[in-house]
Amino acid sequence: MNVLLVTHGSRGDVQPYLALACGVKAAGHEVTLIGPSVFAELAGSAGVPYVPIVDGPLELLADPVVRRANEDRRGLRGMVRGVRWFHRSRPHYVKVLEDLIAKVKGLPRPDVVVFVPWVPAHHLAEWLKVPAVPVCFQPGWVPTPDFVNPLVPRRLPTSLSRASYAYAEWPVRRLYGSAVARLRRESLGLSGRGSKLSVLSRPDGKPATVLQAFDPGVLPGTPRYPPTTHTTGFWHLPATGEWRMPADLRSFLDAGKRPVYIGFGSMAGSRSAEKSRAVLAAVRQAGVRAVIATGWGGVMAPDDKQGRGVDDVFFVNEMPHEQVFPLMAAIVHHGGAGTTASALRSGRPQVVCPFTFDQPFWARRMHALGLAPAPLPQYDLTAGRLAEALSRVVRDRELAQGAEQFGLRAAAQDGVGKAVEVLETVVESY
Repeated sequence: MNVLLVTHGSRGDVQPYLALACGVKAAGHEVTLIGPSVFAELAGSAGVPYVPIVDGPLELLADPVVRRANEDRRGLRGMVRGVRWFHRSRPHYVKVLEDLIAKVKGLPRPDVVVFVPWVPAHHLAEWLKVPAVPVCFQPGWVPTPDFVNPLVPRRLPTSLSRASYAYAEWPVRRLYGSAVARLRRESLGLSGRGSKLSVLSRPDGKPATVLQAFDPGVLPGTPRYPPTTHTTGFWHLPATGEWRMPADLRSFLDAGKRPVYIGFGSMAGSRSAEKSRAVLAAVRQAGVRAVIATGWGGVMAPDDKQGRGVDDVFFVNEMPHEQVFPLMAAIVHHGGAGTTASALRSGRPQVVCPFTFDQPFWARRMHALGLAPAPLPQYDLTAGRLAEALSRVVRDRELAQGAEQFGLRAAAQDGVGKAVEVLETVVESY
């Protein structure tokens, strides 16, 4: 079996695909991963064949319009920010699709195309005449009557649960506009009428096989999904042994009580300086030690003290969550699906400070499961509120015990193995 994987976005959108690629290779199959050029080195360290394409919307992470839209989309002003975000982002997403088509044309024909729903690679699978399998990192794509689509930014009555899932693909269609129909005709020789084909459907209109790469145990109740949808559990990248903890970080960890980890992924907001002051003040008020991740997440080290401790704080640019989270007392993060998965697996309690998209959902679920205090949205993040959450998360025995138990459960799952089995079945039956 020759598997073509297609993804784009932040590290949280790429690392699970690296995990799947490693699983496909371990099962004796061929695999190629296509993703943003910025993550080529990460793929190389995992030993995964990688074809880089343009970084596209990742180039906008420092754009003030994008930062403000990521941070707060409430009310009428939030709607205006969302519209401006679309106008900024659209040409970059179109470039991603154009480059993807060009790169795929230079590769051997795969047996299956596995892709993220916001990069409509199912059109390429149709051109290649192979099955397409979308991968959902969060609930909200596949309809269920049991809860409202968590990606919808407004509260809706439960009676509209199934109907609310029509929202999932609407933003994606807006992002690409008429470019999909044009590229189908001009680059793939396909009918432009198929441009509106759902990522959840095969070209003949029948349901496509869908992989949901998250733990069903984090969902409310037991939602009913179609038999073609497989919820495998989270996909974790196995440790390669190549990462070595820096000596100064090891010294910091050994010098006192377990610190909390604080990092907000690649979701940079518009108030980096203000947020950085609030985070440092919260750490002092709560009387905890902290490892703070800087970089894309918008928290800055004062006076460029990157990689050095300031009192009871140590700043890092990047480190593997799977290897460092278990060493922490608690994990403070933005609620991205990938970071949430790593935090769950670590067995440590969490404080979730969401920006937008699926992050408020994960924040609510961590609280509902007894693994985190109530969500602290980025637009409400102050020193006092964060200090209160930090104080609770490092002292609450119930949170710690619940997180430890869930971590043991999560570590026992083999989401990648289940996904590989599904792909083997799809290829055999096609």
